[in-house]
Amino acid sequence: MPDATLLSPSELAQIESFELRARTVVEGFITGLHKSPFHGFSVEFAEHRAYSPGDELRHVDWKVYGRSDRLVVKRYEEETNLRHYIALDSSASMRYAGHAGISKLEYGATLAGALHVLMARQRDATGLITFDRTVQTVVPPKATRTHVRTLLARLSRLSAEAEGATDTNAAAALQDIAERIPRRALVVVISDLFESTAGADDTVRALRHLRHRGHEVVVFHVLDAATEQRFDFDDRPVRVRDMETGEERTLQPAQVREAYREASGAFVASVRRACREAGVDYELLDTARPYADALRAYLDKRKRLY
Repeated sequence: MPDATLLSPSELAQIESFELRARTVVEGFITGLHKSPFHGFSVEFAEHRAYSPGDELRHVDWKVYGRSDRLVVKRYEEETNLRHYIALDSSASMRYAGHAGISKLEYGATLAGALHVLMARQRDATGLITFDRTVQTVVPPKATRTHVRTLLARLSRLSAEAEGATDTNAAAALQDIAERIPRRALVVVISDLFESTAGADDTVRALRHLRHRGHEVVVFHVLDAATEQRFDFDDRPVRVRDMETGEERTLQPAQVREAYREASGAFVASVRRACREAGVDYELLDTARPYADALRAYLDKRKRLY
């Protein structure tokens, strides 16, 4: 099979097995990785122990060293691997497939599957939450192979479903998610961030609430850049339909393209800025971009932060 980094999303989407697709994405960019770019959380400090060669320097208590010239390492009540949730938007707007030939939901589900495989490889517990106007699915994190196969099967069914999606209230759903996760975790939100009920400000407040609860929050903002950012439609009358409200309009692309691009650019910029101010890590992804390239760029960025 070709290297996953050489496959476009639309090509990779033709792979029959969702599990194979997710594992292929991971194999494409994580070969030889021995250390997870995601770091687990140590919940409560318990005691010190003597430093041993090979211990990571970031765990050394330098204040103790300054007072006593003794190298000691912090120990915690719960030194577990990372607890990881993916919160995937499964609303109707995520069913949109633009020029890339793959829907945002299928792109996001494959991304989620690849992350589940990656986390399991690092022996990190990983779970899944799906939402539209409310939370639809909650699968608590585990680190077993059987559990990951269960998650991949759920994602495969979700990405294949064509009907049943509703409108979005990400703000309310994310507030609910914050209350449902009992212990500190890494929460990866995969969404187009389009709202039909609340506003973008409400969504950012919900993300901030997740941070306030002690979670590390990452947002993968998934869009079809060609049509949803640049409005690259042929210059002939186009009938567009809101996938969540059903409202339809006929437009002449050339007449609205500039205004649309400005509005779309302002939306993305405002979300990015608000996430930065809230301490939420933000990554804009185009569904035309190969999965492996998108994840590599993100993981490389994370590694630079630690």
